[in-house]
Amino acid sequence: MPLDSLLIADSGSTKTDWTFIDRENKTFAFQSAGINPFYQNAEEIIPVLEKEVVPHLKNEVMKIHFFGAGCADEKSSKPVYDALSHCIQSAEVIEVASDMLGAARALCGHEPGLACILGTGANNAFFDGEKIVRSIGSLGFWLGDEGSGSYLGKTLVVQFLRNDLTADLHEKFASTYPGTDRLTVLDHAYKQPYPNRYFAAFSKFIFENIDHENMRNLVENAFSLFVTNYILRHSDARKYPVHFTGSIAYHYQDLLRDVLLKNDLHPGRILKSPMEGLVQYYCA
Repeated sequence: MPLDSLLIADSGSTKTDWTFIDRENKTFAFQSAGINPFYQNAEEIIPVLEKEVVPHLKNEVMKIHFFGAGCADEKSSKPVYDALSHCIQSAEVIEVASDMLGAARALCGHEPGLACILGTGANNAFFDGEKIVRSIGSLGFWLGDEGSGSYLGKTLVVQFLRNDLTADLHEKFASTYPGTDRLTVLDHAYKQPYPNRYFAAFSKFIFENIDHENMRNLVENAFSLFVTNYILRHSDARKYPVHFTGSIAYHYQDLLRDVLLKNDLHPGRILKSPMEGLVQYYCA
C-alpha cells in the first residue's frame, strides 16, 4: 500500500494512460493526449495537462511517476518535468523517465528479463530486476521501429502504392482509404506533423484482414526483423523471458509468440498497456 498518493503516467506518441492511486490503494484511471518532449515543449504540454489531466485529480498528488516516449534523459525530459511541476504543485516527488523503464518495471517486476515495446513505435531493453542494463537503440520511425504499428502501416502503404498487394486487397484498401495516393502520402510523410501516427493508423487494415496470407506474412516478417535487429543482439536473450507491451504486441500476440518460438526464445508476459504492471509494481 503506498504511503503517499501516486499519479502514474505511461505516455506514447498517440495517448497517455494515467492512474491515480490514493493512500488507501484505491485507483482511478483516465487518458489524455500523447505527451512527447521530442515534439512538444513545456508551453505546449501545459494546456494538455490543464485540460485533460488536472480536472481528474480530486485529491492531492504527492508523487508522480511519468514514463514517456522521448524522455531518454534529464535534458530531454525537462519539458515534461517543467509542465508537471507547473500544473501539479502539490507533488513532492516527480520522476520523469523513459517509456522503456516504465515497460521494464511493468513487465519484469523485480526479476531480470527482456522488456520490449511494440505499439506505435518499437523499443527494447534488458532489465536486471532493478535497472535497465542495456538497450539496442531504436532508430525511430524513419530508420527503424521494425514491428511497430507505424512500421506495419508504412509497409502496407508502400505495397499499395507500388501495386504489390493482391488485387482483392488493393481494391479493398482503395475503398477503405479513398484518396490515398502518392502525393497525399508524401505530404503526410514529409510535410505534416506526426507521420508515425499517420502511418500507424493504417495498421488497423492489417488487423481486419489478418486471415489473408499476405497480411499475415507482412506481420510475421516485421516481427522477425524486430527479433533479428533487436532481441537477438542481446547475447543472452535466450536465457531470459522476453516480455512485450503495446497494442501491436497485444493484438498480434499469437503471431508474435510463434515468431519468438521459431527463434528459440521464451515468450513472457504480453500486456496491452504497461499500466496494469506499473500499478502492481508500486502497490506491492
